[in-house]
Amino acid sequence: MLAHRLLRKTPSNSATLAPSRLRSPVALPTWRPASYARYVSTVRQQSTSTAAAAATAGSPASEEQQGELLTHSYVKGDTSVPLCEDTIGDFWNRQIDRYGDRLGLVVKQEKNLHWSYRTFGEKVDALARGLHRSGFRKGDRLGYRTKELFQAMNLVGCKGLVTTPGLRSSNHMSMLLEIMPELAHQKANELQIDSLPDLRQLIIVDNGVQVPELGSLKSWTRYEDLLDEDTFRTGLVQDPLQAVAPTLHNNDIVNLQFTSGTTGLPKGVSLSHRNILNNGIQIGDNMRLTEQDIVCIPVPLFHCFGLVLSSLAAMTHGSAMVFPYEGFNAEATLRAVSEERCTVLHGVPTMFIEEMNHPQLRQFDLSSLRTGIAAGSPVPIATMQDLFKKMNMSEITICYGMTETSPVSFQSRTTDSIEDRCNTVGTIMPHLEAKVVDPVTGETLPVGGSGEICTRGYSVMKGGYWNSKKQTDEVVDAEGWMHTGDTGVMDARGYLRIDGRIKDMISRGGEKIHPVEVENCIFEMDGVEVVTVVGVPDARLGELTCAFVSSKRGYDIDLDTVVKHCRGKISHYKVPSYVIKIEADDIPKTPSGKIQKVILRQRAKEILGL
Repeated sequence: MLAHRLLRKTPSNSATLAPSRLRSPVALPTWRPASYARYVSTVRQQSTSTAAAAATAGSPASEEQQGELLTHSYVKGDTSVPLCEDTIGDFWNRQIDRYGDRLGLVVKQEKNLHWSYRTFGEKVDALARGLHRSGFRKGDRLGYRTKELFQAMNLVGCKGLVTTPGLRSSNHMSMLLEIMPELAHQKANELQIDSLPDLRQLIIVDNGVQVPELGSLKSWTRYEDLLDEDTFRTGLVQDPLQAVAPTLHNNDIVNLQFTSGTTGLPKGVSLSHRNILNNGIQIGDNMRLTEQDIVCIPVPLFHCFGLVLSSLAAMTHGSAMVFPYEGFNAEATLRAVSEERCTVLHGVPTMFIEEMNHPQLRQFDLSSLRTGIAAGSPVPIATMQDLFKKMNMSEITICYGMTETSPVSFQSRTTDSIEDRCNTVGTIMPHLEAKVVDPVTGETLPVGGSGEICTRGYSVMKGGYWNSKKQTDEVVDAEGWMHTGDTGVMDARGYLRIDGRIKDMISRGGEKIHPVEVENCIFEMDGVEVVTVVGVPDARLGELTCAFVSSKRGYDIDLDTVVKHCRGKISHYKVPSYVIKIEADDIPKTPSGKIQKVILRQRAKEILGL
C-alpha cells in the first residue's frame, strides 16, 4: 500500500464492494459508488445461487451456464460487470471507510502485531507523508529489500532503498556494503553511487537485530524518523497527500514487478493501478472472499503471488491478511493458520507438500480453512486430494498467468471438479481474451490442439518491460496479444490445460514431450515427494528425458522403478532415460518457490557427463 498511499485521495463517504463475475448479463446501473455497492450486493446473491446450482449438478454446471461449446481455441471473458476505474489509493480509502474497525493485518513473527484497517491506513499514510517530505514525488521509484515492512506492497527501484539490516536468513548491510562501498563515507539523503546513479536515500528498519556495520555509517535514515504521524493532525498544515491525489490516474505505473527468472534473467514489468487492482478484485471474487475471511500469506510480497493474488485480493474484499514469517516456513504457516483461524491459504505446490509432510501436522487445527490458491506449477491429483483431506481446503482454486498479465488470466472456481482443478487451470477471467495458436503460423487452433497460449485485455502490462521496448515488442504483438511462451490445450468448454513452457519442451527424435505429462505420471508413484523433468542432450536423438526425483522417508526410487511404473501409462518415448535422486531441499528454486529447470538441465549434464 505504501506507494499507493502516496497516491491516495481525500476520504470519501461512499463505500463499494468488489464486483463479482456473472455468467448471464444483467442490467447495469450508472457507475456510482453508492448504487454500485447495492448492485454488487445483488450480484453476489445471484452469483452464489448460480454456484450452488453448479455444485448440485456437477462442474461445469450446464451448457446453458457455460455457453455454447467451442469449436476453436478462443474464449472471451464475461463483461457484464464493468472494470473498476479507481486508483488503488481511492479503492483502499473506501475500504478503510467501510471496514475501518475490522481486523486488517496480522504479522506473526516477533511482534505478533494485529492492526485494524483504520490503524493500517494511518501507518501507511505516515510512511507516505515521510517519503514525500524526504523528496519522493510521482514517478520516482522506491525499492524494498526487506521482509519487515509488510505495509510495502511493491518491489521497485531506485531513487530510494528500504532495507532491514539483519534477518535470520541474511545480513543485508554486508551485502549492500559489498556492492556499494561508497556507503561507508557518504551522508544520508545525498548518496552518490556509481553503480546506482539515481539512488539518493537508504532507509533502515530497526528490527532489533544487532548489525555491527551500522555503527560507523552516516549514510542511512532510520525508518522510525521517516514516519510522519502527527504533523497534519492539527489541521494547521495541508496534508501533502491531498495535493498529490488529483495528479494520479489509474493508468499510471504503480508497480515495477520483476519476473521470476525461471527461464532467464528477471525483467522489470511495468504494471498500472488498473492492471493489478482489477486482477485482485476478480481473483478474490472467484474464491468468494468476504470481510469474514482471513487470508494466510506465506508467499513473497516481491512476487505477484503475494502482491496481487494475496494482498490485493484480500484488501478489495475487506478480508484480513496474515503474514506468518519473514520467508516461507511450513511450521510457522501451519501455526498461523491454527492460531488466527485462517480461512484462506496460498502457496505453490512444493509449499503445500512441505506443510502436509510436516511431522507435527496433526497438532495444528486447520479446520477453519476453506479455500486458497495453488499456482506456479501443476498440482498432482494426489496432492489435491491431500489438500482436501488433510487441510480442509475443499474450495481451493488454481490460477494461471504471468507477471506480464498482472498476473492471472485463467482461474478455476471453488465448485469445479477435482479433475478440472488438477488437469486444467480453469476458465478465462472477466474482460480478457485468450487463444491457443500454432506457434509457427499464428493460426487459432481447433479445440484439443496444443499450441502457444496468447492473452489480451486490460491485464497486459501497461508500460511493457521497463526501459526495453525491443523486449516488449517480442512478446506483445501489434494487435495487443501477449505471447506467453507457454503451450496448452483448450477444451470445448473453454477450460485450459497447461502443457509447459515452449523452452522446456523436450524433442526426442522429432517427437515432442511435455515435461508436465511425465511429471504427473511419476508423481502417482508411492513415495514420491517432488519430481521435475528436463531434457538432456543426446547425440543420436537430440534429447532424452531426465527426471529428478525426491523420495519420501522410507522409499528408494530409482530408474528401474520409474520405468516400470511409466510403461503402459505414457508413450514409450516419453519414459525417462535417466533418473537422478535428489533431496527436496536441494532442488533449485526461485525466491517465489518455482523450480529452476535451467539450473537442473546444467546439473544433469554435469552429473551424467553429457
